[in-house]
Amino acid sequence: MTLTEIALLVIVITFAVLVLALVPTLLAVRKSAASVGSLADMVHNELRPTLKELSTLVAELKTVSAGVSEHTDDVRRFMLSLGEAGENLHTINRTVGVVTGVLSSASVWVTGAKVAGKYAIERYLKKRGGK
Repeated sequence: MTLTEIALLVIVITFAVLVLALVPTLLAVRKSAASVGSLADMVHNELRPTLKELSTLVAELKTVSAGVSEHTDDVRRFMLSLGEAGENLHTINRTVGVVTGVLSSASVWVTGAKVAGKYAIERYLKKRGGK
């Protein structure tokens, strides 16, 4: 065998090994492509109803947000009224506190006057009765 024949034989053997290794790879790529195609079809079929539902949901959210924005003035007025009611209750509470303090002081003064009056009467009676 000549050197050229040996080189050709090595090339043929190498080519045969390459083809034998490449055939299973090509079959796996073919199966993968078919699987990816079926997956793309499934995603496309499932995605269409989902997008439709999302469009409906967005429309409903727009309606709800429009309703909320219409009633923000009502909520603002309610909160202002609630604040005014709180201020009025605070004023009433302060007034009741002042009146309670005055009544308490008056009660102490009246009690003091009674005790002082009794003491003064007793001293007066003792002085008169003792002389």
